[in-house]
Amino acid sequence: MQPAAHLADAQLRPAAASHARYRVVAFGVALAVLAFVDRICISQAAPLIARDLGFDKAQMGTVFGVFLLSYGLFEIPGAWYGDLVGARKGLIRIVAGWSAFTALTGLAWNFTSMVVIRFLFGVGEAGCFPVITKSFRAWLPLEERTRAQGILWTAARWGGAFTPLLVVWALHYMSWRASFVFFGSLGVIWAVLFARWYRDNPQEHPGANAAERALLQETTTQRAVSHAVPWGKLLHSRSVLLLSLQYFFVSFSWYFYLTWLPTYLQEHYKLSPGTAAGYAVFPLLFCGIGSLFCGFASQRVTQWTGNIGRTRKLMASTGFAGAGLCLALATQMTGVNATMAMMAAACFFNDQVIPHSWSACMDIGGRNAASSVAGTMNLMGNLAGSASSILGGYILQQTHGNWNLFLSILAGVYFLGVFCWPFIDSERPLELA
Repeated sequence: MQPAAHLADAQLRPAAASHARYRVVAFGVALAVLAFVDRICISQAAPLIARDLGFDKAQMGTVFGVFLLSYGLFEIPGAWYGDLVGARKGLIRIVAGWSAFTALTGLAWNFTSMVVIRFLFGVGEAGCFPVITKSFRAWLPLEERTRAQGILWTAARWGGAFTPLLVVWALHYMSWRASFVFFGSLGVIWAVLFARWYRDNPQEHPGANAAERALLQETTTQRAVSHAVPWGKLLHSRSVLLLSLQYFFVSFSWYFYLTWLPTYLQEHYKLSPGTAAGYAVFPLLFCGIGSLFCGFASQRVTQWTGNIGRTRKLMASTGFAGAGLCLALATQMTGVNATMAMMAAACFFNDQVIPHSWSACMDIGGRNAASSVAGTMNLMGNLAGSASSILGGYILQQTHGNWNLFLSILAGVYFLGVFCWPFIDSERPLELA
């Protein structure tokens, strides 16, 4: 009789939810890595590109900045397209576009052609992270979203961290031109796999069992109500405006690590490209550690603060202050080891801001506008990165390589973000505003 009793208990026990939603996170993580590999590989190849095509510092800064300019300008259209057609079609279009122009970067023959190709590369990649955010909102319950964003941005940062080493390895076997074709081909593989597996509606996916579909019933029901983005409320929302402004500040300073850092290490500390690539790992590595810490610590902090809104304000404000202080201290260091330690610490604090920014987009955007709110925020972030990259090139050209002046400006901008978060209501969706 004992086995029969156990069988009866097993039949009555509710089935555990399947884990199809975690594959959505895995696809997002893989795409985040690819996005940062494709945008960072040019920074490691920059000295070779500048030598072969005859670019000066101001021109190289423009090449860095034009991608971020177009990426920012087309971020809202790309995000809106994702809200209109769904994450599946949106991401396939985005990945196909940026992969093509990554490969075409290797065909540039002068300054004008490089600027045009990198501008189109930015158009292609625009909307990527907002549409990933949309897929997370459809596939993840509320309590899993900040953790998923923490994991996503950890992967993005670590992908960026090890890209310099990957590019050095690639350049050992191929020219810088061929390396861009190689990196572009990786996105095509992702797009094919994603198109075969992903569905916008979890209720229609054969990999999700009844328990997981029930877990995601609320997100699915909300998603189906309407596709109309409340642009009037979005553009007049104080929280959206301040969320975008704080992302401008954090991105303005952070993009240094994606663009100028390898050149800084080679020129300021006279390091070889291989040695510089090894040091360049650490800031983005600690960004990833910071994102991972943020994603998992936020639930503990929320137990103390009482709600996720206060947690976001506390952790993001602390992140801005810590990043500004550590980067300012980096300018006072005399050795490369101490300097990179301070930059790594600045990056750890930087990523106390990022997961909370993106999870706030999901909650503020609500059922219809998560992607569009994220696109608005990321528009400002990439305009900041473009301005920072171009300004850095101009400062370095005019001051004959005064790197500490450039870094001091970046440190000062970090502190401005502290004043934004106290006034952001990240728990109130636009449809209730």
